[in-house]
Amino acid sequence: MSKSIKALARLSVAACALAGLSACATVTRGTTEAFTVESTPPGAKVKTSNGYTCDATPCTWKMARKSEFSVEVSKPGYKTATAQVTNQIAGAGAAGLAGNVIVGGIIGIGVDAVSGAALELKPNPMHITLEPTTASAEVAGATGSED
Repeated sequence: MSKSIKALARLSVAACALAGLSACATVTRGTTEAFTVESTPPGAKVKTSNGYTCDATPCTWKMARKSEFSVEVSKPGYKTATAQVTNQIAGAGAAGLAGNVIVGGIIGIGVDAVSGAALELKPNPMHITLEPTTASAEVAGATGSED
């Protein structure tokens, strides 16, 4: 094998290795994360705008890091609560993006940006405190005053 062919083979192997490392956040963090909803009181029903449901909190699902959705938490005797979940660049995600810059992976930066691997869901975990309805609060107050 000639020296130029060996050099070309080495260069090809190095380029493939760099391409494999180019999407650092996608490789190290993945494109999903566990998202948890907790409520006070526990045992509330949860529905999300992206189709997930749970019959009793606490609830946990694997969600895409680039998701943005609303969460509705309800329980008989309590007012329904709604909250928004968004995403932001995570500290570890930023490190993955920086790794792409160091390695020279413009493609990796694009992959991480499109896949959402550099993001994290906020808030996570989500804590919701349900307020009693007026009738529930009056019954609780009446029960508490008889003691």
